[in-house]
Amino acid sequence: MPKSLLILLGPTGVGKTDLSIYIAKYYNTEIISCDSRQIYKEMSIGTAVPDQQTLETIPHHFIRSHSIHDYYNASKFEIEVLEKLEVLFQKKDVVLMTGGSMMYIDALCKGIDDLPEVDEELRKSLMARMESEGIESLRNELRYHDPVYYSEVDLRNPKRILHALEICLMTGSPYSSFRTNISKKRDFNIIKLGINRDREVLYHRINQRVDQMFKEGLEKEARSLFPFRHLNSLNTVGYREMFDYFDGKMTLEEAKERIKANSRKYARKQLTWFRRDPEITWFTPDMKDQIIAFADQQLALGKLNLE
Repeated sequence: MPKSLLILLGPTGVGKTDLSIYIAKYYNTEIISCDSRQIYKEMSIGTAVPDQQTLETIPHHFIRSHSIHDYYNASKFEIEVLEKLEVLFQKKDVVLMTGGSMMYIDALCKGIDDLPEVDEELRKSLMARMESEGIESLRNELRYHDPVYYSEVDLRNPKRILHALEICLMTGSPYSSFRTNISKKRDFNIIKLGINRDREVLYHRINQRVDQMFKEGLEKEARSLFPFRHLNSLNTVGYREMFDYFDGKMTLEEAKERIKANSRKYARKQLTWFRRDPEITWFTPDMKDQIIAFADQQLALGKLNLE
């Protein structure tokens, strides 16, 4: 059988974890997590990392594997996952990847443009500037060096502003000049399985999950990370709001409601992104038999196409 990667994707809180265990058991395989925050070992409660029993049921990769102090992005994820797949495909014909991080999924499926390696000292100096002068200073400099990318980038995303400016300053060329948007060819099949629920049900699950995070100790976890709040890894839902609470900008109850609202907003953003991809076949989490039947069919077709 040709090597194949199943990708189980969908919005936050939809129920990917339980379904991924079911699929992984069926194919006797291992799971690669595609969650840009569960990858950090210091962030467990606020990122809804699966419990230890679940993690021990099926081997998982890229969960609690890095530190918040590591500089990490979709490009590094692409490189590391391809290396891991090379190892896994030596013993498995099918590997399952699951998660909802849109950029990370695209990086693995389509590849990211080959960019120069950024000088560590330059990165540190820019991060120091961002901390002392604010993101607006870096935005203005990016606009000067690369007005094309400035006009299309999400100006609220410090990670993208920082990375683009690093490339501009290091190479003397606009970051946009390195972007080709040409998909890379993979030497394995990719089958994308999308999971969604009725909107009201999804929102209720998200709200319940936030309540559960607080019961499990989200406040304590966030407080332990408060000294590092300037790190990009902590610029995420569940922690930003708690940091504002610690700064006295809102009450604890307001922070909790803000986390729920921002989590629902993120789910909408994920779905908008995923719906642009015609390669995704959509199911509901209770359609286990249909999902397996479809995956089996696609795996068989992939085998025929390569014979």
